[in-house]
Amino acid sequence: MRKASMTRNTQETTISVSLDLDQAQPIEIDTGIGFFDHMLTAFAKHGRFGLTVKADGDLNVDPHHTTEDVGIVLGQCFKEALGDKAGIERFGTAFVPLDETLSRVVIDLSGRSYLVFDAELTNPRLGDYDTEVTEDFFQAFAFNAELNCHAKVLYGRNTHHKVETLFKALGRAMRAAVTLNPEIKGIPSTKGVI
Repeated sequence: MRKASMTRNTQETTISVSLDLDQAQPIEIDTGIGFFDHMLTAFAKHGRFGLTVKADGDLNVDPHHTTEDVGIVLGQCFKEALGDKAGIERFGTAFVPLDETLSRVVIDLSGRSYLVFDAELTNPRLGDYDTEVTEDFFQAFAFNAELNCHAKVLYGRNTHHKVETLFKALGRAMRAAVTLNPEIKGIPSTKGVI
């Protein structure tokens, strides 16, 4: 069973995440940030992951700590649920459109943490969500899952659409990368470990 559950407590946030790589339900997200809940729900739905997230953070300050810390714990859950990564596809690519916007996310579950993030988010705020924290979430997720992530908005106008396509593409790229392939024997690396 490829599952993980973790809780992280700091003086700024309390984050609890449960992840199931192989069951698409349940999806229950409550971070206190409406737009972020919408994004994590889209990530899980299009990635076909069972995901529950409960976050209590210092939203009286701003959404940064909560958003980043969810990325940390979600990344750690993926790392734990994947175990030694035997038999996985390892790589995932997804292009996701939404009206005038098109975004691409490419993943390598390499064990090496790296993020390239290229998105011009011209509207600084969507509801109670600061759009600049999108990159902070991706960074925290990539570094704690120990994966390589290249995320780019290829074109678009609407900031909501840009952020949403990035989260949906992340979900679909992660689904492709974590998928088990019976033709892959052992660890998918010439090194023998990832």
